[in-house]
Amino acid sequence: MRSIKQPGAPVPERIQWVEARGRAFSFTLQAGLPLLEAARRGFAAEGFASGVLNFGHGALAPFGYVMPALSKTGENAAFYSDTYRPAGVTRTRLGSMTLGSRDGAPFFHCHGLWTEADGKASGGHMLPDETDVAEPFEVQAFGIDGATFTAEPDPETNFKLFGPVASADTGARTTSRAFALRLRPNQDFAGGLEDFCRARGIARAKIHGGVGSTIGARFTHGGVTEPFATELAITAGTIAPDTSGAPEAALDVALIDYTGGIAEGRLIRGDNPVLMTMELVLETLE
Repeated sequence: MRSIKQPGAPVPERIQWVEARGRAFSFTLQAGLPLLEAARRGFAAEGFASGVLNFGHGALAPFGYVMPALSKTGENAAFYSDTYRPAGVTRTRLGSMTLGSRDGAPFFHCHGLWTEADGKASGGHMLPDETDVAEPFEVQAFGIDGATFTAEPDPETNFKLFGPVASADTGARTTSRAFALRLRPNQDFAGGLEDFCRARGIARAKIHGGVGSTIGARFTHGGVTEPFATELAITAGTIAPDTSGAPEAALDVALIDYTGGIAEGRLIRGDNPVLMTMELVLETLE
């Protein structure tokens, strides 16, 4: 399986996780607000400070983003491009967001695909401090109680990355057992989730959110993304028993690579290692 050498040593625990409680809900992002504040308000209205969301068609302006890029200094295995600020209204096709905190303030990590006002199809990593909601649009969210995604220095990748940490219960109404996860580099995405579920007796689960990167990609439809640095959003994901009863992950994703190539489809199990990180919430169904 493909692997990329990271600047720091790997830690023994390859999945950072916290067990929590959670609840799925939907809300509408308010136009005229920064995307970060609109998301924060939507979660806060349901009693949550952290969680994940997925969205389809939306409108953003002004809008700032970066794409994956090669590292110019060697201090990271890959890095970010210069900032793009397309004119006019950008129309999203899909995206996924992790909402949490960084340096004691609300923050998000958000990847998606979109079409810019001039018709250019693109995607990447949305910038919280440069992106506003241009028109109201609905999102599908999952709030977590008992865990918070918090950005902390990660010596292995030499980035400040979101990961789940335990937090005090807020008393928000919850309906489900859930696990907030961050998969670390150089492990198969599906295999890591399957091992995690097998170890905890989780037979069925639904994936909410899903923001991260893989080392290129191999799809069940035969498509291949060769450039190793990607920005990825999960569009649908489940864990269910295979014919032997073992947990099997079905992971539908969309991504853009550092050359601007866009790909979508279901990832092949066993052949899609994590590049930097993969954040998501598993809602157990049994």
